[in-house]
Amino acid sequence: MIDKQKANLNMKKQWAKFIVVLLLYLAFLFWLKSWLGLIVVPFIFDVYITKKIKWQWWKDSEGPTRFIMSWVDAIVFALVAVYFINLFFFQNYVIPSSSLEKSLLRGDYLFVSKMSYGPRIPQTPLTMPLTQHTLPIVNTKSYIEWPHWDYRRAKGFGKVQLNDIVVFNYPAGDSVMSAEEYQAQDYYQTCYMLGMENGGKNVETDSLTPQQRWDYYHEVLAYGGAIIKANSSRFGKIISRPTDRRENYVKRCVGLPGQTFQIKDKIIYLDGKANKEPDNVQYTYFVPFKQGLPDAVMEELDITMEDLASASQNGYMPMTHRAAKALAQRPDLVEYVREVNDSDRADQGKTYPVTANTGWTRDNYGPVWIPAKGKSIRLTMDNIAVYERPIRVYEGNELEVKDGKIYINGKQTDSYTFKMDYYWMMGDNRHNSLDSRYWGFVPEDHIVGKPIFIWLSVNPETVGSKYRWHRLFNLVDNIK
Repeated sequence: MIDKQKANLNMKKQWAKFIVVLLLYLAFLFWLKSWLGLIVVPFIFDVYITKKIKWQWWKDSEGPTRFIMSWVDAIVFALVAVYFINLFFFQNYVIPSSSLEKSLLRGDYLFVSKMSYGPRIPQTPLTMPLTQHTLPIVNTKSYIEWPHWDYRRAKGFGKVQLNDIVVFNYPAGDSVMSAEEYQAQDYYQTCYMLGMENGGKNVETDSLTPQQRWDYYHEVLAYGGAIIKANSSRFGKIISRPTDRRENYVKRCVGLPGQTFQIKDKIIYLDGKANKEPDNVQYTYFVPFKQGLPDAVMEELDITMEDLASASQNGYMPMTHRAAKALAQRPDLVEYVREVNDSDRADQGKTYPVTANTGWTRDNYGPVWIPAKGKSIRLTMDNIAVYERPIRVYEGNELEVKDGKIYINGKQTDSYTFKMDYYWMMGDNRHNSLDSRYWGFVPEDHIVGKPIFIWLSVNPETVGSKYRWHRLFNLVDNIK
């Protein structure tokens, strides 16, 4: 049967098709710099020329076999196509939280380009398409950890630029508590909180030597981790996830490799110069209401039901400068509007690094130098906590501090040269954003892609029409 089909083919056309497909495939491999894919060439040759393998054997069958296999063939083809498109070209991402409001809103669906910064060669290539790390319903891993390839990125259109909105893998997501209630929480922050609550909170760290402080904070973390492990019925198992299987986050890049980052009185400074704030940046305000806000005012000032819920619970509400100024001029609605400072809130969480007593807060942070590939930094007991995680976790070194001296891979040293670029990411909703102020640097191997435009926007709070039609196809680059 195969020989008869082959005899009826126009071999000149088949050879032409084969050459075109082969050239495109080789160009794809050249772009990826991955010649392992050459093992597929004989199969491409068979599809167009030799036809030794009966790829669609089921077409000669009758009855349900042909019907079922035709659907299986179509589904498998669609899944493979989606897998490669999502892996190398673009994917969909939905904004899950309010950390970037009012720039990007909860329910915005983003077209995320992998080409903008260059797609990563998959580190865990054997994964179920359309999943990140967990299979729905059965709630098991959606990927196989073997083979695991080292980080490598194909050439893209450019690099991450200052103030870009970027999708990336959550850096602190290497360890996760499996219980559903705690999966979204930062494991290391939880370890710190539990360790402090159960023995560490009464220690005066200012009186300790640098070595004693180092040991103390690492003991606090270890103690908290032991509590989580001993209470698996509450927290679940501790899951370790590879880089490309960690949760996807989206934030604004506010610090580039090699820059010195600092926040002073809420304003970001890079190398000593103030960085322009996004137009829709939000901070928290204390707002005692005299009466409920009319719908027209909420719509005009872009205040959501989530914002009002926050105000009703504790009196604090996130707003843009424009909204705060306008609301302050409505004495019929509010008693006053006061911007919240660090001293007003005790529930900010421990800023990065949790293994040091820096005194930094969400509004006054740093200065901290952002690591750059090939650049070195002098390591001291004053800054080792800041760079411990990049050196140990992201770049895979052994790091110890003994007798006030720093050892990397068993050798005493006072400097380190970084292997990757790092970035500082923050949300535009500055007082309601889990970002680099709490978990530190974002390594280049965690960068996923750049959102290009909003292709759908669904308001999760609306009872009636949920679609925000005015946001459709808005370019993300125009959101400053």
